[in-house]
Amino acid sequence: MTNKIEQLVIATVGFFWAFLMWFSTAAFSPSIGEFYGLTTGQLALLASSAIWLAPPGRVLAGWAADRIGAHNVFAIILAYSGIMSIASSFAASYNVLFVERLIVASAGISFVVGIQHVAQWFDEHEIGTAEGLYAGTGNAGAGVGALLLPRLYKTNFSDAFLHLGIGALLIAIVYKWRGEPARDIETAQTAKQNASLGDTLFVWTRYAAIGLMLAYAMSFGLEIAMNSWLPSYYTRGFRGALGNLGFTGTAAIQTAAGTFAAVQSFNASLFRPFSGYMSDLWQRKGWTPYPFLSKTQNYSPRVHWLMTALILITLTMIALTLIGLAGILPASVVVLAIFGVTVSFGTGGVFAIVPVLFKDRPGTASGFIGGISTSGGIVYPLVFGYMPNIHLGYVTVALVFFVPFILFYVWAMRYKGDPREHGIGSAHRWLSDDSKPTPLLEVTTNGGV
Repeated sequence: MTNKIEQLVIATVGFFWAFLMWFSTAAFSPSIGEFYGLTTGQLALLASSAIWLAPPGRVLAGWAADRIGAHNVFAIILAYSGIMSIASSFAASYNVLFVERLIVASAGISFVVGIQHVAQWFDEHEIGTAEGLYAGTGNAGAGVGALLLPRLYKTNFSDAFLHLGIGALLIAIVYKWRGEPARDIETAQTAKQNASLGDTLFVWTRYAAIGLMLAYAMSFGLEIAMNSWLPSYYTRGFRGALGNLGFTGTAAIQTAAGTFAAVQSFNASLFRPFSGYMSDLWQRKGWTPYPFLSKTQNYSPRVHWLMTALILITLTMIALTLIGLAGILPASVVVLAIFGVTVSFGTGGVFAIVPVLFKDRPGTASGFIGGISTSGGIVYPLVFGYMPNIHLGYVTVALVFFVPFILFYVWAMRYKGDPREHGIGSAHRWLSDDSKPTPLLEVTTNGGV
């Protein structure tokens, strides 16, 4: 026998370890850079490569979770990434290491599998908090890696990769043994039956799904970019300030830079359950303050909460550039801490909406929204690394990417009718009669359903 709490714990532990493996390369980037003589641009490429397989991998993994069950897919991901992490500890050259760590980094595709798994066990009124607990605690793996791995292993990244791989194999066994796909057979069968090509194309062509995907690119895509980039940023952008604090030598600077980077990661992770709770709270209270967003959907307050998060993310990105140009290390860390909180508001806000809007296709929707959005983790570090001034990347990304993303989100979420009716083609075009989406309820003027 099992219950939803056990399934939440299994998914969370699995995702935590997947994230720990995913960003263990970033935790040792100064050591790897010194060992192989890498330039700042090469370090940016290494940081970016951690995300290369995530967009297509998450799309496929989300669909597979609907089709064959999240417990099976999650166990497979942990098993192959664990084996490859073990292999990378014996890499004979940097090129071999690069390819092997690229495959290990695909452990991050497990996020959408866990999202689907949790959605199959929890009710709509508690979905925001449950998904926030899963994703927030799991995401903390990146912060734990940045904070503890350099302290435990110093510059010995090979041993770290070996031990992380062994841990992944053990968790894969537990996930396969104790995991169950859904709370009942009917729920699992509904997801399986709605995993056709037509269902996939229906989700991919909805403007609301695209708007949520861009919002997730602004939040989670940015979070993973920063997880990869921040150790290099503080090493290169504040080297003098770190030296003044007594951090000299690669190991010491790596530890200090990893600690500062962990500030963002921990806040982005630990406040994500709070964001899910806030989305649930806004939903219960019926708060819809923005006149340019729809107020008539049963989940409209969640849309307005997410809008607040997107505005705050953009403002804190601009603040990071201003503080960086001023060269004030303590202030930069404080702004980074606030930045992590705003990012958590975005990530938690998105996936408090997705399982509600696409409850018949949770894996397919999570794969698309959580997958394509990770492309930001590829693009943003390249912008950061190749700017003429290392501090200018943040404001550039905010103005060039985030402002248009917000405008599209507003445009996609403005409809008073069912937003799933709006997209490229209709439900009649993509779906068979027996897989049409369940109509959404509208809220009353006092915020009730």
